[in-house]
Amino acid sequence: MAKKAKKQQSGGTPATVALTAAGTVFTVHSYEHDPSSPSYGEEAAEALGVPADRVFKTLVADVDGELVVAVVPVAGSLDLKALASAVGGKRAAMADPAAAERTTGYVRGGISPLGQRKRLRTVLDASAGTHSTICVSAGRRGLEVELSPQDLTALTDAVLAPVGRT
Repeated sequence: MAKKAKKQQSGGTPATVALTAAGTVFTVHSYEHDPSSPSYGEEAAEALGVPADRVFKTLVADVDGELVVAVVPVAGSLDLKALASAVGGKRAAMADPAAAERTTGYVRGGISPLGQRKRLRTVLDASAGTHSTICVSAGRRGLEVELSPQDLTALTDAVLAPVGRT
């Protein structure tokens, strides 16, 4: 099966640039972000008309002093204990938002697992493997990228583990 990358458009993000450079098949979905929305991920699922279990949020946690990315379905939450275990750590807590933004190069609500300023270890929730494609942030609020979980795993060197909970 031949791979075909979506052409980079003006206003691209580091995430879409990384996908294009890798020759990965992906689709960009944009929607009008509502700043008053209480949940960026659930807003994306609703705006795109995609089931919430196929839209994944990117969270940054501190595991034993190291920032780690967790990619979990927007309909659930992150199991910090499972995340720590998945990366061989003991304790995990949500990272300071300013540290997450500074390290990834993205703003909260638009952090992508792809094209980060400093590439962080990544754990993708195992439920992603039950879908042919999933959506993750493309690096800006109101912009999602749809790709196969296998491509996301390969591009981020992610570990697949059950780190999300419903």
